[in-house]
Parts: sequence; structure tokens; C-alpha cells
Amino acid sequence: MQRGNLDDLSAFLIVAREGSFTKAAAKLGVSQSALSYTIRELEARLKLRLLTRTTRSVSPTAAGERLLRNVGPRLEEIETELEALGELREKPAGTIRITTLEFAADSILVPKLAKLLRAYPDIKVEIVIDYGLTDIVAQRYDAGVRNGEQVAKDMIAVRIGPDARMAVVGAPSYFKGRAEPKKPQDLIGHNCINLRLPTHGGLYAWEFEKGNRELKVRVEGQFTFNSTGPMLNAALAGLGLAYVPEGLVQPHIAKGRLTRVLADWCPPYPGYHLYYPSRRQPSAAFALVVDTLRYRP
Repeated sequence: MQRGNLDDLSAFLIVAREGSFTKAAAKLGVSQSALSYTIRELEARLKLRLLTRTTRSVSPTAAGERLLRNVGPRLEEIETELEALGELREKPAGTIRITTLEFAADSILVPKLAKLLRAYPDIKVEIVIDYGLTDIVAQRYDAGVRNGEQVAKDMIAVRIGPDARMAVVGAPSYFKGRAEPKKPQDLIGHNCINLRLPTHGGLYAWEFEKGNRELKVRVEGQFTFNSTGPMLNAALAGLGLAYVPEGLVQPHIAKGRLTRVLADWCPPYPGYHLYYPSRRQPSAAFALVVDTLRYRP
């Protein structure tokens, strides 16, 4: 047996409660003949008479009474939930999950989203620090943040920060008795602080470029971390050279706590981008987050 849709059931409930096709048709905004046809089609599908019609009134049969008593409240619950979903579409609310790098979270996401979240208390943002190239669809993230060149081509990418540079830095105490490296190959003789990438478990190779020359140097040292924060602290303590985002260390360079080397080998590259899969109807909350994070020079 085919089942009628919710509109047919809703029409029946209104007719049964009003006790009149004329009143029910006016309430629904349809013609009386169209409403009568809808009810006849519903009865034909169910193979049951639901309403007893007289010249003066309309009343439910035993089957109609059962439908009115048992299905009516449930249909009202469904309609209430559908209305609530409509409110979610109009009212920004919900949790947005973002995977990102630590420096991007500290320098861009938190500062920019702070004002938004104060204005929209029903929006929540979950930020997960991850240096791997996470599959945001498989891991059920709404979006990810990576450098521009790391964003997959099938993703929508929105720039959220300016062009960036990496920096090789060490504390003045580290350079006492050590010569500063003049070219990337000189790093082989230095105690370098490594970053371990979770995607393959390997150590990140420091990347350099000058003119048409591109080099990747696999450095060695006594410390290895899986995020940039501890790398910075180790460098400040004079425990080795660190290869980290320029913005992270610029204040320390300006105050003389860190010395920068190999600056001419660290050209600008596309900065942080928010990326996400194409979606036909993003939620109001997600659209607000994207617009808030968008880079405006």
C-alpha cells in the first residue's frame, strides 16, 4: 500500500477538526473541490473511509478517529521540528569544526572570531590543531586552514591572511661560539629543532628558495616537537635553531631575543586559506564564519 504524504495527512486533520470542508479549505488557502479530491485520494490509498459526509457536517469515521487521535499529535511534532529547522536556517546557530595549524589559530582564527562569537552566542567553534593534511570530509570537519599551496584543487579556498614567510631563528646564546649559517647547506652542522608531521610520521624538511634554486634540507638536532609553540620556546632557551612562521617570531627578533638567519632564502608564499568542500546551502553560521575570516587587505 502506498502511503500518502504529510500534506495529505495534514489536510485530513484540519478537515476532521473543523468539521467542514469549507472552513478547512479557507484555512489551507485552497479550493473546496481540490481539498475534497485530496481526501478522496488519501482514502483510496489507505482503502479506508476516513470521513462521513452529510449535507450539513463532516465527521471522522472510526478509522478517522484513530488517525486523528494517534497520528495527529505526531504530525504536529514533525511540523514543529520542521519549523525549528527553518529557524536554524535563518538564525545563525550550531557548531563549526575547523582543523588548523597552531599559529593560524592563535594569530587569525581566535582574534577574528572573538567578536563574532560575542555577537552570536548560539554559534560555537571547535578548533583542532593538526599539522597533517587532514581529509576534512572523512573526519567530519566543516573546514580546514592551511597555507595556500597546500589546499587541494577540488576545495573552495578563501584567503584569510596575507602572504607569509618562514624564518630560521636562534637565540644569541646559541650563536656564541657558533658561526651563523650563510646558506641552507650550512645547517648540517647545527643543532636544529625538528617538527614531526603526523600524516606520515616523518620529520618536516626545511624548504628554501633563492632565485631559481629550491632546496629541501633534512636537518638534525636533539629536540623534536609536533607543534610550533614548543619549538619557539626551545629556540628562545638557546637549545637550537627553529624553522617557524615569521609572524610567530617577529616580536622576539625585534627585541633581540632571537637572531634571524638565512632570510634571503625564505621568500614569501601564499598565506593561510580557509578551505572547504563545495556545498549548495551552507548554514547561516558557517557563512558568517567564512565572511568573518575572509582576508581584506
